[in-house]
Amino acid sequence: SNLAHSLIKLGHWDEATTLLRDQLLPVARRSLGRDDDTCLGLGHRLAQALCGHPFATLEDLDQGMSLMQDTVQRRRRVLGPAHPRTRGSELALSQIRELLERRAHS
Repeated sequence: SNLAHSLIKLGHWDEATTLLRDQLLPVARRSLGRDDDTCLGLGHRLAQALCGHPFATLEDLDQGMSLMQDTVQRRRRVLGPAHPRTRGSELALSQIRELLERRAHS
């Protein structure tokens, strides 16, 4: 969603999370299916919103990592491992892991 992307870019983490988690992703999954590229993109964005928030809790980070892991697995299967969107989700997943690692040592 362009709106969710814009909210994330503007730092409106809570609004982006609410929009994605409570409205866009559930409707898209029901109507398009969990493996649809639109749903995978929304899952990617939700994980970004959860983990990018400067005051993200460990629960937020865990939820974001779980969601991004699922997105990576589905994108590998649906789009293939070399697809740019798969690679982008893999990069985002590695960044989430690094963030969790830093949090664990602080």
